[in-house]
Amino acid sequence: MSSGFIGKRLCTRAGEAIEGGLQSIYGEQRKVNPWKSVERSEMTATREKAMAEADVIAWLSANIPEWRLEDGWIRRTYKTNSWKGTLMVVNTVGHLAEAAWHHPDITASYAWVEVRLMTHSAKGITDKDLYLAKKIEEVVQWQPGSETDNTLEGTPKDPRFAYIKYD
Repeated sequence: MSSGFIGKRLCTRAGEAIEGGLQSIYGEQRKVNPWKSVERSEMTATREKAMAEADVIAWLSANIPEWRLEDGWIRRTYKTNSWKGTLMVVNTVGHLAEAAWHHPDITASYAWVEVRLMTHSAKGITDKDLYLAKKIEEVVQWQPGSETDNTLEGTPKDPRFAYIKYD
């Protein structure tokens, strides 16, 4: 559960409102500290457990072999054709991460983007990291023009329009 101030009223994601140090939930009022941030434990009922390194490597090999496990993170470097392509990849990853509410580390340069995932609370790789990596891979590598059952043309093969270097 996250919270934020709107005027003098603190609103939480669950729709609770806190004003003047009192919180009303289902008709019950109790004193609260409106300056206290929401605890991480309130956001996640159970703490995720990190997967074994061998299990992570096996899952990556079977599902997204372009990703690798290195220094406790799963990583993928996407090569782009220019700064425009780099920004498109960064924005795509940003949207997916925000929608998933699981945020990677991103390093960007003129013609490449590195995405790194790890669940900090578990101090390792969890299902969250693997499934977000898989979704990132699907979306960034999507080429509608190469699908037989898709009416979308995809980016023209002309180098003037290229923005990512597909695998």
